[in-house]
Amino acid sequence: MSPDSVAKSNRLVVLGGQGDQPRAPGVVWLVGAGPGDPDLLTLKAFKAIKAADVIVHDGLVSQAVLDLAPRGARLISVVKRRSRHSYAQEEIDRMLVAFAAEGLTVVRLKGGDPFIFGRGGEELAACREAGVVCHVVPGITAALAAGAAAGAPLTHRGAAQAVTFVTGHAKAGEAPDLDWPSLARPNQTVIIYMGLANAGQIASRLMEAGRSPATPALIVENASLATERRITAPLNGLAAAGAGLSGPALLIVGEAMALAQAGGAAQHAPLSALVGRVG
Repeated sequence: MSPDSVAKSNRLVVLGGQGDQPRAPGVVWLVGAGPGDPDLLTLKAFKAIKAADVIVHDGLVSQAVLDLAPRGARLISVVKRRSRHSYAQEEIDRMLVAFAAEGLTVVRLKGGDPFIFGRGGEELAACREAGVVCHVVPGITAALAAGAAAGAPLTHRGAAQAVTFVTGHAKAGEAPDLDWPSLARPNQTVIIYMGLANAGQIASRLMEAGRSPATPALIVENASLATERRITAPLNGLAAAGAGLSGPALLIVGEAMALAQAGGAAQHAPLSALVGRVG
């Protein structure tokens, strides 16, 4: 997108070119882009991307997914990283509403699922408040792809009767404010998003709350991508195991992780492997 298409004064992106002709109301689609592998997009997500006039995407959406956008669609990055946001959430909300007011089909493309630590609920609320039609397309959240690739079920008879998604996002070196006694109960899988920087504190809090230091754990970096890495370790070795990682990573703790296979992304079978086998 060219620099002159960004209105620096109010930090809203202006598409322009509509003239004085009235247009029908636009629509916003909150679309889960999945963990990165385009083969893991839902068919509905694929169709929504192909119908977009403008795509507002976060930094966890892979380039392979963005390459599916129509040639004429405008792609706008609103990447968020720790302590570095290109746009505040309120600005993103206003952007979506403003584009829809121009009569455009807007796809808010979010890594994983819009409602799993994706702030999709806030964007949906902003659209509703403004009277903008908003549809939600669920996506495969990274934890599902990570468990599948590692061969480690998130629920497993006799080992994991429950699975809990939590955020590990907090100040570096500090554990997030979570219900640690509940998370420390055995025979459940605990999935920590955005917890790599605080892995040591998270492990310590779980063990202090009663979780066994020997509880199997899995770290998955860049789930579903060619650069995926999987590392297994006991809970008391979680911090050391993740010390050399820097990409987006999940921490998964639970007895069922004893089934996990470490390594890279070789187990990901491309969709092309199925072509010719159906029909």
